[in-house]
Amino acid sequence: MTSILTNYSMNILAVEPFFSGSHKAFLKGLKKYSRHNIIPINLSYKGRKWRMHGNSVVLAGMTQEVEEEIDLLLVSSMTNLPAFLSLTNPRFAETPKVMYMHENQFTQPMPEGEERDQTYCYLNYLSMLSADRLIFSSEFHRNDFLKALPAFLENYPDDKYYYPVDKIADKSIVLYPGLDLKRFDAQIDQRNENENPVIVWNQRWQFDRNPAMFFRVLNRLNDIDLTFDLILAGDTQHEKPEEFEKAWERYGRHITHFGYVEDRENYSRLLHSGDIVVSTATYEFFCVAIMEAIYCGCHPLVPNRLHYPELIPESLHKPLLHAPVLYDTEDDLFHYLKDLLTEESKPLPKSSLQNINEHLDWSKRIDTFDAMFEECLDLDISSALS
Repeated sequence: MTSILTNYSMNILAVEPFFSGSHKAFLKGLKKYSRHNIIPINLSYKGRKWRMHGNSVVLAGMTQEVEEEIDLLLVSSMTNLPAFLSLTNPRFAETPKVMYMHENQFTQPMPEGEERDQTYCYLNYLSMLSADRLIFSSEFHRNDFLKALPAFLENYPDDKYYYPVDKIADKSIVLYPGLDLKRFDAQIDQRNENENPVIVWNQRWQFDRNPAMFFRVLNRLNDIDLTFDLILAGDTQHEKPEEFEKAWERYGRHITHFGYVEDRENYSRLLHSGDIVVSTATYEFFCVAIMEAIYCGCHPLVPNRLHYPELIPESLHKPLLHAPVLYDTEDDLFHYLKDLLTEESKPLPKSSLQNINEHLDWSKRIDTFDAMFEECLDLDISSALS
């Protein structure tokens, strides 16, 4: 198949069974900025496990209403791709298939007391085999998955010759998602009006973001009579860890916001009034919320692991004249926060912070995505095992 010209508009069918959070933001950004015609078919986020099992029937039915000739199929990592292809066969038999790996079922952490259901790992695995190109959201994500896959396949007694781990690796690349950062530019900074330093939490209120460690550190700071205010925002649609209710009881009068922020202008205003944003995540593939806070001028304190070392320029890991960005231990986080609160160290200026991630704005990412889509038209469409 011959590559198309860059001024040609492809018809790209974007299949998303989990239209929420970062999945939703990614698809909306792609549709808004791409020079190609993005045709979305999506379902709500509710019922994650059911979406992986049963989504293909509904999505295949919705596809029947799409009249355009499709040049490329783009699906998210929550899609049961083999089932979708069989239900729409032969329509996409010769169409290049790209899967964007927002997450994977192999290494995503499980709540305490809940065992990993290997069924969803296998669904993920079959879908990856069925795709012609796999796009991971970070180097950390790709490497972590490829390390976990062979161990998973050892659970199965069949001849390992038929488990093409190398084929999955060969068709895997990394493309950071585009972010809608320019939308924050209209808001002016308000942090100079703060009576106390403001610490921001703007991630999901969920166990894998490790709020227990976050509040342990805050409590230690409070125990030595350091004063600070809190913005506790982020997605609260999941079961809320008890630490947030305890924080409300302890810090109520110092909490300037508590809960999810629906309005985009209010969210931007909050980020522009924060001084420090903290991540204590034990696991995540790519944290959009932290990147948004950094862009708005919040000095980040994030783990020296996961995807952060690759996203934060090495020169800013431990700047000479300003507070560190990466921490290794809980004690490190405590001391770095203490130094910022007591002005023993200075936060990075906003201009330096925006240098961290302004290249991730959709206006600068979209050409890379569009070029990748066009290159996929040259892929050799063949059996997953050939």
